[in-house]
Amino acid sequence: MNREEYFQTSPSKVSGKIQKAIASATAAALESFCDQEPEFEQAIEQSGKTFQDCLNAVADGVGSSISDIEVYRRAVKFYFSTATVSFIMQIDLSGDNGATKPPITMTESSNDTLSISLDDLLDF
Repeated sequence: MNREEYFQTSPSKVSGKIQKAIASATAAALESFCDQEPEFEQAIEQSGKTFQDCLNAVADGVGSSISDIEVYRRAVKFYFSTATVSFIMQIDLSGDNGATKPPITMTESSNDTLSISLDDLLDF
């Protein structure tokens, strides 16, 4: 699949106010999902549907707003009805924040997620 051609997001290639607003981020997310799972890319390629069709389906029924994660969920379901999208947020506390207090104690768990002690956050 020629992703660059398929996921065209220029205003001349995408119609609809909501569709134009979500096109770039949706294209980037779907391309990332294609990198993660070749079967997903194959589903897009074999769907016979256009990216504009996807954007139209995502925008259907949207009122004044929609969350990013819901856009991605709808887009993925458009191509692969049994697929799900998980959303993970992480915070990096190791950066320099200009604080004069000692840094919060951090430990890494076995699954490479950050754990902090709430005792370190409380100033008793």
